[in-house]
This record gives sequence, C-alpha cells and structure tokens, in this order.
Amino acid sequence: MGQLTDATVLITGASRGIGAATAKLLAAEGAHVLVNYRDKAKRADAVVAAIEAAGGTAASVQADITSDADLDRLFGAVGELQVLVLNASGGLERDVDPDYAYRLNRDAQVALAAKALPLMPKGGRIVYVTSHQAHFADTTVDELEVYAPVARSKRAGEDALRAMLPEFTAQGVDFVTVSGDMIEGTITATLLERAQPGVIEQRREAAGGLLTVEEFAAHVADAAVADLPTGEVVLAGGPGAWA
Repeated sequence: MGQLTDATVLITGASRGIGAATAKLLAAEGAHVLVNYRDKAKRADAVVAAIEAAGGTAASVQADITSDADLDRLFGAVGELQVLVLNASGGLERDVDPDYAYRLNRDAQVALAAKALPLMPKGGRIVYVTSHQAHFADTTVDELEVYAPVARSKRAGEDALRAMLPEFTAQGVDFVTVSGDMIEGTITATLLERAQPGVIEQRREAAGGLLTVEEFAAHVADAAVADLPTGEVVLAGGPGAWA
C-alpha cells in the first residue's frame, strides 16, 4: 500500500468497467486519480465519490481523447503526471465512421503519450491496456470476425506506441502493456455478444473461465507499480498465447 502516495495518475475511459476498477485500486495506493470520461459525467463522478468514500482522492476530467483541443485542455491542467493508463478503446459501437477505430485505438493513444510525456518525471510509467485478440492480431488462429477491425486498430496502436520507446526511454519513462482475454461484464463483451450471440460462452469454455473486471483491473494496477522492465507485456487470462 502507498506505492503512489501523492502521485498523480490519469486513466482514460475510467467512468466504468476496467478503468473505474483500476482507478479505485490505484487510489488505494495513495495516488490522486484523474478519472477521464468522454460524456458520462455522472458515472465518472460516482467513481470519484467511491474513491473519496474509501479515503482516497480523485477528480473527474472530461475529454474526448480523439480531439486534440480536448487533450490540450486536459494536459494543460494536469501538472506532473506519474502514471498514464491508456485504457479507453472502442470501435464496436453503432453508427461510427469507418476510420473511428484507428483514430481512437491508434492515433489518440499516440497523441496521449506524446502530450503526457513532457509532464512525466523519471521513473514515470505508461500502461497500455489491450486484448489478446489485438496483441496477437498478426498471428492468432482464433480470430473473432466481428472484432477483427478493432483488433487490428489496437495492434496498430500498440505498435505505434512501441515505436516511441526511444522517446520514453530518453525521458526515463517506462512503457508496459497489459493484454487480457475476454473479460466478464465489460462493454466490449456486451457488444461482442450482441453482434455474435454465444461468443462469450464459447470463449469461456475454451479458456477454462474468464477473468472478472476486478481481476483484470488488478493486473493493470499492478503493472502501474510493479518492478517491470520497459517494454514488458503482461498476459492476463486465457490458456496462454493465442498464436
């Protein structure tokens, strides 16, 4: 406990699910957690209230991470940032344009890292949250057709962030990836089930069970503070590599 006392942590997409659970865990480590949300203010405020009720400190911060203007406003008010958790992703939503997945899962992630880096001290850390389907997108033989465009865009985001490793290292900032199997109860799982009924049960049987949101969030929170080499990939859930 207390590994992040007085440190500021920013978590994107933290108004629910994995981001919200991670926010609560890192607040318990003493961090002041910035709970990013796009348009669900009440959800973000509820996460902040829960953290404060448990004795932690947090604030909700609105920003559409695909908007440069929003990111400039966000980082202009942050100050020093110890940890950036890149949790927000998407692309399965209805009525989004064909380029949205890449703008969110690749371009926005790079913009976030680039804008955060000057605010991060030596010893800071960037944690990129992804899925096995995305992390192994180039080699997997177990591809979900409906998720494939999102998986490819998230893999492109991870690759683009890894291309920034020399910049991170020059600043003394570590970069760690946390990849998870399907997670019970997430919005992604809900959208996948809606698009391809039965897919969650099929994956549950194949993997011998799926992690809960809280279990996966514990891996993400641990990656923010554990003694890990830069570039490390933490695989959580599933039978191992999907390649």
